[in-house]
Amino acid sequence: MRLLLDTHVFLWYISGDERLPEKFKEAISEPQNQVYLSVISIWESLVKYSLGKLPLPAPPGQFLPQQRKRHGIASLPLDEQSVVHLTKLPAIHRDPFDRILVCQAIEHDLTIVTVDDAICAYTSAVLR
Repeated sequence: MRLLLDTHVFLWYISGDERLPEKFKEAISEPQNQVYLSVISIWESLVKYSLGKLPLPAPPGQFLPQQRKRHGIASLPLDEQSVVHLTKLPAIHRDPFDRILVCQAIEHDLTIVTVDDAICAYTSAVLR
């Protein structure tokens, strides 16, 4: 499987958070799966950290990429073709970060790993 982690899933995974479903842990750690974290998730985390809404043990610009690499998760850049999908998305979700993740999943044929019901409403390519 080719997986795209929602921001909260990545943060739960790297911190060992109990809220992360066992099924997600297994899928992320399965060596045969290709696991990606979008640069959009890094951007979202930087914004939340700067607003004081995301406590981290180190500055996010260093900490998050280190954790991504440490866990063998590939970086997914934002490309023009992904952004074009925004015009086709129904207005289900208001969060612009999540809307871009949906676009990237569509463009790159990825399964989104999330517990966000609004993201699930966009596509059947969601690991629940």
